[in-house]
Amino acid sequence: MKSQLRSGWVAFALALLALAPVAPLAAQSPGTIEFTAQVTPSGGRPEPVRQMTFYALRKNLAEIRQEALRIHPAPDLDSFVDGLSGSAELKAWMKTNRTVQLAGPEFTRSLKPGDIVEVPEFYDAYMARNAGFEGVGFPKPKFREKDRAANPEKYKQQREEFREALRKFVAATPSTVQGIDADLIEINPYGKWARILNEHAGLAEKLTLELAQKRYLAGQAETNLDGRGSIASLAPGDYWISMLGVPAAAGDVRLHWDLRVMVRPGETTHLDLTNFNATESNDPMLLPNP
Repeated sequence: MKSQLRSGWVAFALALLALAPVAPLAAQSPGTIEFTAQVTPSGGRPEPVRQMTFYALRKNLAEIRQEALRIHPAPDLDSFVDGLSGSAELKAWMKTNRTVQLAGPEFTRSLKPGDIVEVPEFYDAYMARNAGFEGVGFPKPKFREKDRAANPEKYKQQREEFREALRKFVAATPSTVQGIDADLIEINPYGKWARILNEHAGLAEKLTLELAQKRYLAGQAETNLDGRGSIASLAPGDYWISMLGVPAAAGDVRLHWDLRVMVRPGETTHLDLTNFNATESNDPMLLPNP
């Protein structure tokens, strides 16, 4: 009886050993993503995305871009400002307001009375544009340059009185600030900063695409004339269906996808790529507002 029991247990153990490798192998069976891509223009019908390449990435494109920025950091605004010529007050204003743009309605609207009084460049531009207001409420300076050395206390007091009066006048008549940017054209560094940002954006995007294709690419497929594609032999796990490069376009709509999809062992996952799960395509690396 004991011999029979022992034989039964041995047979059962051997059966388990025989079956043991099967489960891990099944768990590692590759899967497939089959997808259809369509773009619907405004007021139109869905159009298939024909003969365009889609990629299965092991990391979403936004995170890959952040990785690229860690490798190739964005230009530092403070360092750029430090390298400019100009008053310490102007540089402090740029750093505080996180901008080097000294032109346009948005710039002039952002200026506070204290900015006009405290920043020499703004003060000079304001005075040059508003000299004609003297006699109609515009404060008249009483301090004289000759008193700077001869009577410094008087000079300082009268100068402070004028600055306070000017601050009140600017607050009461904000329209007088408009147009002073015309006198700041020669010192406006925005064009140089924009070129630096654009150059960095191009390099960062190039690095992003290189990382996506060399480090995180799991598979790719080109759509047929019906907008269908298939990416096979994918290990089970999470992927992101993405477009690298030219966006899908139809009429006035330009789209790209960076859509998460789960691949299960030995299964085919079907995916419809439409306007509803896409993003309107703009420049991939948007420039920060300087």
